[in-house]
Amino acid sequence: MIHAALVFAFACYGLALLFNLWRIVMGPEDADRILALDTMVINAIAIIILYGIWQGTAIYYEASMLIAMLGFVSTVAYCRYLLRGDIIE
Repeated sequence: MIHAALVFAFACYGLALLFNLWRIVMGPEDADRILALDTMVINAIAIIILYGIWQGTAIYYEASMLIAMLGFVSTVAYCRYLLRGDIIE
């Protein structure tokens, strides 16, 4: 039963990644693209955690934490660049 649930979750998150990619390409404004990138990072983290559950190992949880930290910093840096024109003052 867990196998079917994992396959369903992989399919749902894969579809969500495709929708995020569509929003990045077709987004009318930069704010839409930033939100889509941030959501894409969250979906990628979810896929990595699902893969860790599938494999039964805890190393993927640590990798997802690293990706979460990088995703947060990159989102803040991109927003700051759009608002002020530079990242570091």
